[in-house]
Amino acid sequence: MDLVRLEPAGLYCAAGNFYIDPWRPVDRAIITHAHSDHASAGHHHYLVSAEGEHVARWRLGMAAHIETLAYGETTSINGVRVSLHPAGHILGSAQVRLEHGGETWVVSGDYKTQPDPTCSPFEPVRCDVFITESTFGLPIYRWRDPREVFGEVSDWWRANREAGRATVVYAYSLGKAQRVMMGVDASIGPIYTHGAVEGLNTAYRASGVALPATKRVSELERGHDFRGALIVAPPSAQSTTWLRRFGEYADAFASGWMQIRGVRRRRAVDRGITLSDHADWPGLLSAIEGTGAQRVLVTHGYSEPIVRWLNERGTDAGTLRTAFTGEASGEEAGSAGETSSVEAGKKETGGAEAAAIEVDANVPATVQ
Repeated sequence: MDLVRLEPAGLYCAAGNFYIDPWRPVDRAIITHAHSDHASAGHHHYLVSAEGEHVARWRLGMAAHIETLAYGETTSINGVRVSLHPAGHILGSAQVRLEHGGETWVVSGDYKTQPDPTCSPFEPVRCDVFITESTFGLPIYRWRDPREVFGEVSDWWRANREAGRATVVYAYSLGKAQRVMMGVDASIGPIYTHGAVEGLNTAYRASGVALPATKRVSELERGHDFRGALIVAPPSAQSTTWLRRFGEYADAFASGWMQIRGVRRRRAVDRGITLSDHADWPGLLSAIEGTGAQRVLVTHGYSEPIVRWLNERGTDAGTLRTAFTGEASGEEAGSAGETSSVEAGKKETGGAEAAAIEVDANVPATVQ
């Protein structure tokens, strides 16, 4: 029997009697990272990386029974040796290594191989079986150097400042928003945030991440002059009355999906920033190769092209259909008091983006 199998509640390790990122309440859960499609409330016991404790508590609540494990440290759960290793996705993201009965499995969670100063970098982990994400598992997805991307974003912000406009960037509140703030030239002007973003900034700073100075928009006096400022907000803030306070502004959406022209058009923003916290096609292939795995199970995203590519080269690969959604998953919009037009806990969905990709790229309909 496989060391990890798919059960109605999620990925289950029967030998250790625990789940990895379960989507239904269970007794014991190992959480790869704090995004809502991987970390859900209601489990009795949680195990997370020590780096991710603060963001996990932000997601799950202070009352949650959370244990932590440093990267590379090993523990035993009912005879299964378990260790967590950096995934490079967001702060605290981890790959889960399981060893039992002479076999080693690794569950990747979400990951990226590009450098990111807000979290520990991805590390390949040798294993026999690798369960990998494939959010951007098509050859068309090849990310540019983030230094170039952020250089262009900074130039755009500077131009908006000189034109007397505010600059608004929509970015998922956990991970993407902090990466944007760390990447731009913070000397250009003040950085203000939506409440959903600022709450997570607090968790990042408590974890030792040196974010630039920011201030919550709701703490500013009525009539504040936002010209020249950068405002970072979750995607759910787009097209809401919350934006009226900024006067004239230019806006952008930061996502890997922005590489597709149709998605940029449907988002109806002034600028698309192609920036993802997931591996691109070369990153996925290099990560898989780095594991040395003879068997690969591919989940969420464009899984079939990866499976086909691996099978053609002699690797035993198959698709594992889970409830994970990758970058299509949403983040909380913020507290109810932040704005009456953005409800607390409102989710962003990726259905439109997935559909646009299928049309524009003329690829098989493999989004799960």
